[in-house]
Amino acid sequence: MSRPDTSDMAEINRRTIEQFRAGGEIPGMQRDRLVLVTTTGRRTGQRRTTPMMFHPDGDRLLLIASNMGAPRHPEWYRNLEADPHVTVEVGAETYEATAVPATGAERERLWSTLKEAYPFFADHEAATDRVIPVVVVTRA
Repeated sequence: MSRPDTSDMAEINRRTIEQFRAGGEIPGMQRDRLVLVTTTGRRTGQRRTTPMMFHPDGDRLLLIASNMGAPRHPEWYRNLEADPHVTVEVGAETYEATAVPATGAERERLWSTLKEAYPFFADHEAATDRVIPVVVVTRA
């Protein structure tokens, strides 16, 4: 599995964020499964917005820190480990939330559900030695 280089991903993310906020279609993505999550940079303190897929779980959102099976957690996840307060943009709504990794039996249950719904996450899991975090986002 080849991964895009970081400069390509930065440009893809920039365009995706712009298109999402403009309310238009986003080529190659399902708008109803896309969320923008803004974290606070753990080193810089700057706000960072990342577009990503989410899975609804009642009144919560689930985020998957698979990083496409890379050996390291994605930067957005490392940021929320340091500060779990995030801003969420989903659909036409923006709100403050808390994003906390699921643990133990809850994480296992959620991870099984996610792999069943989205089989490509099993490929991401097979590509790395790390445990892929499932993040539970709850409205503040």
